Amino acid sequence: MKKEILASLAIVLLGLSSCKNSSNKAPETTADGDSISTAASVETEKPNTDYKPAFAGQTRIAAVQTQTPYQGTILSKDLKKPWGIVGLPDGRLLITEKEGTMRIATASGTLSDAITGVPKVDDKGQGGLLGLTIDPDFKINRMIYWVFSEKLSNGNLTAVAKGKLSADEKRIEGAKVIYRALPAYDGDKHFGGRIVFDKNGDLFVSTGERSDLETRPQAQQLNSALGKILKITKDGQAASGNPFVGKADSKPEIYAYGNRNVQGLALHPTTGELWENEFGPRGGDEVNIIQTGKNYGWPTITYGIEYKGGVIGDGIQQKEGLEQPVYYWDPVVSASGMTFYTGNGVPEWKNNLFLACLSSQHIARLVIENNKVTGEERLLATEKQRFRDIAQGADGALYAVTDEGRLYRIDKK
Repeated sequence: MKKEILASLAIVLLGLSSCKNSSNKAPETTADGDSISTAASVETEKPNTDYKPAFAGQTRIAAVQTQTPYQGTILSKDLKKPWGIVGLPDGRLLITEKEGTMRIATASGTLSDAITGVPKVDDKGQGGLLGLTIDPDFKINRMIYWVFSEKLSNGNLTAVAKGKLSADEKRIEGAKVIYRALPAYDGDKHFGGRIVFDKNGDLFVSTGERSDLETRPQAQQLNSALGKILKITKDGQAASGNPFVGKADSKPEIYAYGNRNVQGLALHPTTGELWENEFGPRGGDEVNIIQTGKNYGWPTITYGIEYKGGVIGDGIQQKEGLEQPVYYWDPVVSASGMTFYTGNGVPEWKNNLFLACLSSQHIARLVIENNKVTGEERLLATEKQRFRDIAQGADGALYAVTDEGRLYRIDKK
């Protein structure tokens, strides 16, 4: 009898333990009532909300693990608040530093002196010298394009500039601001800041909605460049074919809208589609596929809540006419720069999406199949670094920079 009582007690305790741990799993059904997998996710923390995903696999997907031996090697610890990194054709790397300098790093980690000639940046708060890219014909014209926060008399804004890297690589020649994301606002947050070329030689640029409650609604307004994905020419004009060209009270440079603070842009290597990631508030970091003219919902829909608690807007996550993220996190990972892997060193990474994550201090690997996330992995979490950007070098390896000043090379052992 005593044994039976003890056995029953053990079953009850096991059931209580299971209930306690169930909050760390993805919801058992989607918002439409569809069942979803309860396979173990890399995320073990309790979500901030009880919001349900719109479809299976939209959050807390099953964990995967790289089987090919790989390693993250520290090449340098001497960068100063690096923000953007791009591979050069000769195998070196061009890096921006938040306070307003660029440097070139060799594949072994040797850093150049600061490159001069960059227009003055407003580096308060989240501002500074941000993302960059090189011209598709860089070998011939040596042109660089970058995003920065620029101070004006009535506030500051996200600006895009271009210039030529001098033959001796010590300065930027003919630096010129080609675009300003108006209106200006006196704040120090949410500048967006990534920039990539499309296949036709135009530029995608991301902006933020500047964070504050008074600017937040501008993400939904087509007469404002805040909280947008923009598409411009090399001279800063609206790209032909943009969805709002010629429409009244609309900025022609807008490609998509309803974004919060986009710090990740990358073109899918096989489909050519533009992917982005953007910061959520307390919960609700997102990965989206950006389509021309689409509305991505901020601040009308979100899977996050206010930093101080409480719902945002009407507290809804879905609405007709507003796009759903391909994937979201709650709690947040604070993803910044990202890239698709096309190298040969780790075959199972082919066409996977890699995101540099700040608050969660790791590099996220997302396995993508048919535009859905099917697996997630956390790399270099033991390094305890705020990863700011990640890019693929000419050698096929991944290179990442951290807020603490490190440069990593990530490849097979």
